[in-house]
Amino acid sequence: MGQKKDLTGSEKSKIVRYLAEGCSSLKIAKLLKRDHRTIKRFIQNSQQGRKKRVEKPRRKITAHELRKVKRAAAKMPLATSLAIFQSCNITGVPKSTRCAILRDMAKVRKAERRPPLNKTHKLKRQDWAKKYLKTDFSKVLWTDEMRVSLDGPDGWAHGWIGKGQRAPVRLRRQQGGGGVLVWAGIIKDELVGPFRVEDGVKLNSQSYCQFLEDTFFKQWYRKKSASFKKNMIFMQDNAPSHVSKYSTAWLARKGIKEEKLMTWPPCSPDLNPIENLWSIIKCEIYKEGKQYTSLNSVWEAVVAAACNVDGEQIKTLTESMDGRLLSVLAKKGGYIGR
Repeated sequence: MGQKKDLTGSEKSKIVRYLAEGCSSLKIAKLLKRDHRTIKRFIQNSQQGRKKRVEKPRRKITAHELRKVKRAAAKMPLATSLAIFQSCNITGVPKSTRCAILRDMAKVRKAERRPPLNKTHKLKRQDWAKKYLKTDFSKVLWTDEMRVSLDGPDGWAHGWIGKGQRAPVRLRRQQGGGGVLVWAGIIKDELVGPFRVEDGVKLNSQSYCQFLEDTFFKQWYRKKSASFKKNMIFMQDNAPSHVSKYSTAWLARKGIKEEKLMTWPPCSPDLNPIENLWSIIKCEIYKEGKQYTSLNSVWEAVVAAACNVDGEQIKTLTESMDGRLLSVLAKKGGYIGR
């Protein structure tokens, strides 16, 4: 009788069935043509129950150590639970206990992303706030571009899953599967756009001006009254395609120049209220970790989400500018958040 090392899954199933029929281990070995010792070993291992887990006594944390942990968590933002406890010379505490303790005094957060501000940037932000402090912001058109990808931000693809349920499969694609560049503006309680930049077009000075001509000027600006055009202030950030000599001269020929073209301080996305509109739209199109299969489908989602933004939401954003300017001055040009 040949002797093999391991029993196959099929052989194990047959052994169980033969045992249920009352066959002895010797008879099973003959039926399967396997060594008797192999069969006996499998039966003995199957009859042994699982060893009970021995609960190790957990280390108790004193009130003094808790105070040390709290101080360390305040001094070490974004540190792991292990690093915090090690800095307090507290060892032997399992991860589950460390996290349970920290949840009572801290929260898990991501680091905030913001542009770097040096002394020059802060001075320019203060000068800008002083210059426009008495401006009627209901007459300012706030504009910006946003890129949306098929996959959306990675950090948003998580949420609660019911017990017994499996997490949905999420596709992995390079560069988020590609994306669409979107331009829009807001003024008072009105949304201008959104308009889609043609796929494959890189926005340099010439293509940016042509894009504005085909979308903003032809589809929106020309329909406005002469008094509206006279009072409107056009805002754009300091992207190279926006502030080049070519773009500035082209906008001047369109009547947007001098006081009608708002100067913009460097590294200041926190001062542009349309950034908050982008957050509203992204939260809507990527809710529940949604992904898209084509550029047209993600564009349609952007349009649908933009249509759901009502005038009151936009008005709240544009009316926040007075408070933003005061915050910039109070923080001496520092970052104010969004």
